[in-house]
Amino acid sequence: MATTNSTNTAAPQKLIDIDSVHAKELLGLEEAGPQISHDQPLRKWLYDWTLNPNIPGNFQKSIDSWVGILIVANLFALVLEHVPALFEPYKQWFHYFDVFSIIVFVTEYALRFYLAPEDEEFQKKKSPRTAYIFSPFAIIDFLAIAPFFLQAFIPIDLRALRFLRLLRILKLFRIVIPALKEFAALNKGRTFRQKVHALVFESAYGGKLQGIFDTFIGVWVIISVLAVVLESIHSVSYLINVEFVILDTMAVAIFTVEYLMRLYACVEEPRYHGAFLGRFKQARNTATVIDLLAILPFFLEVLLGSVLDLRFLRTFRLARLLKLTRYNDSTKILTTVIAREWPVISASAFIMILMVIMTASLGYVFEHEAQPEKFDNIPNSVYWAVITLASVGYGDISPITPVGRFMTVVMALLGIGIFAIPAALLASAFGDQLHKERELLKKNLRDMMKDGHLDENEITLLRTEAKRLHITIEELNALLEHVHDERLQAQQRSVLPLHVIAERPAQAVEHYKMLLSQINQLALMTDAAKFDEAAKSAENLSPKEMALWQQIKSQH
Repeated sequence: MATTNSTNTAAPQKLIDIDSVHAKELLGLEEAGPQISHDQPLRKWLYDWTLNPNIPGNFQKSIDSWVGILIVANLFALVLEHVPALFEPYKQWFHYFDVFSIIVFVTEYALRFYLAPEDEEFQKKKSPRTAYIFSPFAIIDFLAIAPFFLQAFIPIDLRALRFLRLLRILKLFRIVIPALKEFAALNKGRTFRQKVHALVFESAYGGKLQGIFDTFIGVWVIISVLAVVLESIHSVSYLINVEFVILDTMAVAIFTVEYLMRLYACVEEPRYHGAFLGRFKQARNTATVIDLLAILPFFLEVLLGSVLDLRFLRTFRLARLLKLTRYNDSTKILTTVIAREWPVISASAFIMILMVIMTASLGYVFEHEAQPEKFDNIPNSVYWAVITLASVGYGDISPITPVGRFMTVVMALLGIGIFAIPAALLASAFGDQLHKERELLKKNLRDMMKDGHLDENEITLLRTEAKRLHITIEELNALLEHVHDERLQAQQRSVLPLHVIAERPAQAVEHYKMLLSQINQLALMTDAAKFDEAAKSAENLSPKEMALWQQIKSQH
């Protein structure tokens, strides 16, 4: 079996002094934008702002992201152009979008051509711009725009032109290939299963490719759910039914591969050790069950569709939207809140059920004779009871007798309070849980910062948790100042004379706590037997001092 951990030699970690650091630096944010000098040639200045990948905070990532979105949008436009009923009425708009895309791609190509002498890849070449033109990425960029200009000089069949425009999708390699190179470098010497784990699970070996993979899955979740929604519109489904089938098949294939990759590589996680038990535990995980529900309707319909009418299962494809909860911790916090407050919530739910049954029963008693078609039995009266107690009041069922109307008023007033209890409990407990986790994070950060430094692992934890719990820059700066003041006070107490400390009660208490802490550390670190032997042989501890030592030692 493949080993679960690589044996790479760890490089010494970089330390950050908290006395000279700002919260924005710890969170990986820029204090005042990218550090780009204005006293440099225009071409260099423009390159640093737009295409230089080594300057954090410039527009390079934004340009790549928006170009990537435009490429995907072009792909969908090409698919829709194959539907005459959609293409013909909006032919002009499709043309405008194509022209806009060409303008953007041509601008990008021209910009990269102009700035090629500043690019590290080409600046050492004899002719940087010529080297850029014949580079693989530049050829892809050229192929993305060439068909548009070719049709102006060469008569090209529309179908062939559409096929050539598919070459624009190759521009995504500009984003993917650097991430692949980084992923290969991070996982050099690791097993295939470890590489799969790094791709689908968040870890130090995933790099940018793991983020791209998550984004890819998230985009397909949104696309597939939108397809399910649009498919329910008969006029749309009639026009592009085949496209919906192809799209759903592709989505299921992608989600199935992801599901199998997670089951295959989960044993690399410490909590999922074991070839069978580990994978079984992973399969029972809530997020993995959601992944299964996202693909199960498709396979059930394929396997059993000829025997049973399972078209209703298509509705369950909307469960794919729950896959997005994997990338948000709010669901985890909500689950924790429900588990913690379950006794109170269950008691409230019990009262709600009693109220519903009682209201339905009274409604049946008072209204059955007057409206036998609406209040025909108690189970059917439950619907009226729920919408009354919840203060919804659709009006399709309403009492007409005086007693029934009076009871409805009383029950509606009671329902305002009874039905609001669970919502108020969840809202309050959710905020309380978030506050507790933020306070716990602050306590952990305070402990990490006591030595005056933060290593790379601590900084990574800080950034992850601060993002998850929405710790603001102001809160982190206040925490840094607090830890700095604590360390400063400790240093001052260590150099001040004892009689000066004794004159300040608050400082004396802190000094007393520090001394007790040092004594407790001494009791933990020293050899108790040798300490006792040395104290007795030297006879330099009084009976009271020895008794105090024995009391402190007994606590450990």
